[in-house]
Amino acid sequence: MDPKMDSGIENCAYHSVEEAIENGIAPVPFSFNRTDDVQCTIDVMDHLLACEATWHKGNSLAQTVFSCIYLLRLERTSSHALLNSYCRIIRATCSAVVSVVSDARTHEEEDIFTMAYGLPLKGEGDEKCLSMLNAVEETISRQLRACKAQSSKKRVSEDTEPLQTNPDLEEGYCKALLSRIRFRKHFYHVLMCMRKPHGRGLELARKHIASCQSELACIRKSSEFLASNVRGGSQNDIEERTTASGCRPIGFDASLNSKLSAPTPPRAIKILSWNKKRKPDLVARAHLQVLLVQDGKLYGRDLIFDIISKAAALPEITKNYETQKNEFLVQLGQVIVIGMSQMVRVDWESYLGDLLINFLKILCTNLAWQRRKLGKILQDWTVTSVQAYKNESVSINEKLFSLLDTLSLIDTLSFVPWTLLTIALNCELGENSNVYVDENVCMKLSKHLLIWAEEQTYWIAYRFLTLGFELELYSPSEYCMVYWFIYCVLVKLSEQAQLKMVASTDAVKRKGKKKKDISKDALKDQKLSPVVLLLQCYICLSEGLTMMLAALRNEHNAFQTPSAFNTEEERFIQHFELLRRAHIPNDSIPTSYINNLQCTSDSLIVKELRSSFSSDPDRLDELRQIEQIAEHNRVALNVICQAGASDTSLKVSFEFTHGPCFAIAVVKRS
Repeated sequence: MDPKMDSGIENCAYHSVEEAIENGIAPVPFSFNRTDDVQCTIDVMDHLLACEATWHKGNSLAQTVFSCIYLLRLERTSSHALLNSYCRIIRATCSAVVSVVSDARTHEEEDIFTMAYGLPLKGEGDEKCLSMLNAVEETISRQLRACKAQSSKKRVSEDTEPLQTNPDLEEGYCKALLSRIRFRKHFYHVLMCMRKPHGRGLELARKHIASCQSELACIRKSSEFLASNVRGGSQNDIEERTTASGCRPIGFDASLNSKLSAPTPPRAIKILSWNKKRKPDLVARAHLQVLLVQDGKLYGRDLIFDIISKAAALPEITKNYETQKNEFLVQLGQVIVIGMSQMVRVDWESYLGDLLINFLKILCTNLAWQRRKLGKILQDWTVTSVQAYKNESVSINEKLFSLLDTLSLIDTLSFVPWTLLTIALNCELGENSNVYVDENVCMKLSKHLLIWAEEQTYWIAYRFLTLGFELELYSPSEYCMVYWFIYCVLVKLSEQAQLKMVASTDAVKRKGKKKKDISKDALKDQKLSPVVLLLQCYICLSEGLTMMLAALRNEHNAFQTPSAFNTEEERFIQHFELLRRAHIPNDSIPTSYINNLQCTSDSLIVKELRSSFSSDPDRLDELRQIEQIAEHNRVALNVICQAGASDTSLKVSFEFTHGPCFAIAVVKRS
């Protein structure tokens, strides 16, 4: 059971922090033996780092970082400069993290994360934590230089006091402490830089992140030295150790806060091992959202509509805001959303901007929350029903609906196109109006925005489907239908990517041709872009997996799990109900477009993509994964075909060893 929901309680020997201190749980100093004192200090640093990583995974602050009694009574550490300065910067770091996560509101799935339980999260003098830690760092750095000078028999120019009494261990302890102090400083700088408005601190934050990674490598390197000089009381399980030395840290009691704060979960949680590679998902996502969206702008400086204009490759006329001041464009800057019984007008720029901002914020949530939200916003990205709209007072009713019938892409739009607005305005302004309507400009704007909106809709649908694999929502018996749906979405997505390229280059003459014919001719004449070719690779993977799974079901009776509760058709509806409501895909897959895509062999596609993505290591890794999945499945399919349907000893399963979404077939004999 999740410890955050467990109703049990662990026995705690102490009823208050003061009682624990009186019983010697958190002594200051740790020991009058200076060597032991340094060892214990490093153990506290390591365990606090492990507690912080556990907290970042969404656990309680009271049961992780503030299980440290030295943090609960920080004034007691004033005589220990190293411990006091380190605890202060830990407290300041926790306060900064709580602030950014609360502002980003990405903690809906882990409300417990930002709860302080009345703990001393802020204190007097915390603003000086960096200067205090800098002073300690400088002292230890001088001692390290003195150690190196003595080992090389050089004259020591500085009068320094050693950290501890064993000269042979002095350099190792100095390096271990410095790496931990410097990591803590750089991490605090990262948090401060990421909070700067308009993304001004992003580049500096990247430098500090690189320094953090470098210091972490030094911390791991020091583990061998520290483990060889243990002082007793070691943690038995190597994999579960929370300190580099393997010793149990002094001054921690995870169950003490359970009795002090009512909302605190009663059972202590398991602290992550200090040297395991863990991603602080919640904290990273919170900073990403704060960085992306500030004051309704991207990075706090770029207008959302400017981003949309660039992504949709709108004509240059729309980028000139002076032209929008005339009467026509001011009135044209309205989106008509037609409801069941009335017509409502909203600012189109604000409407699209809100959709995009909401989409960006959703991508910063955790996977489960993200999938739920993506399924819901699909409705916002599709057009509102217009069939029931009847209004006799509006004279443009017939013209509007006749135009709706001629637009093939209308089913997946998030707004009524600009051409409809032109008709509405012409009728509203009347024949005597001196406002000039440039129908060609309106058509161009309409086409670009239509393609962009539909492309985003299919990206959302693709993300919604693939997240189901990462969240393990599909059973193997359902893989076939899921990959078929992914195949349909990818084909439409690839089509939209190609249409956007055609629209931006305006390479095909459109006079006297229907819209579908235009798309077909354009796709034949245009060279496929790397983005479309990469999508084609995924189309081939999803189509191949669909056909393989269907063949295994039909010929080998595999992956069939009849249920007494629901049929396969009912499961299909349950999985894809939100997509079906959004009319995705909106029509049958265009076979001519597929044939055009599949005219190139897979080897040539990969070769061309490698040259196109030669400077992008992430894309090259993606291509390697695609090749590995395809090769594994090709070999597995050959084995299955050679064995034949009569071989019942052959067992086929699917694993996700080369990615979270596209499976590889594993063939074994029972």
